[in-house]
Amino acid sequence: MNTIDRRLQELGLSLPEPVAPVANYVPYVISGNQVFISGQVSVTTQGDLITGRLGEDLSVERGQEAARACGLNLIAQMKAACAGDLSKVKRVVKLGGFVCSGFDSTALDIPKIINGCSDLMVEVFGEAGKHARFAVGAPALPLDVAVEIDCVIEIEN
Repeated sequence: MNTIDRRLQELGLSLPEPVAPVANYVPYVISGNQVFISGQVSVTTQGDLITGRLGEDLSVERGQEAARACGLNLIAQMKAACAGDLSKVKRVVKLGGFVCSGFDSTALDIPKIINGCSDLMVEVFGEAGKHARFAVGAPALPLDVAVEIDCVIEIEN
């Protein structure tokens, strides 16, 4: 068992099966030593969608749970891209986070929600999990989910 799998076990986390694309795209693309992971939506390891709109029926705490679910799905895609060996992940380079939000929501809460994923990356990958990112609000997301996050990672060749 590699150190990242051991860390996931210590944190009591299990990875879902990588989510299949729902349209005309692939889950990830490897280009050189970078992996571009398509947006992962807020679906739990049990397959339940986390839905809601910040400022209406989505609290910051529930949004953070949704972002953490996206993070677990991102790590599952990382594992698939690395042929099952998460120790090949050298760095989480960038996250791009979208939060379903109404026009009356507090813009300051959007980055707090994406912290659910950012915090997970640091918990799992340590220093290599620290990344650049953006966090924006969107009036609607695919499948009516609360959060969608994409990712770029650096891997060992």
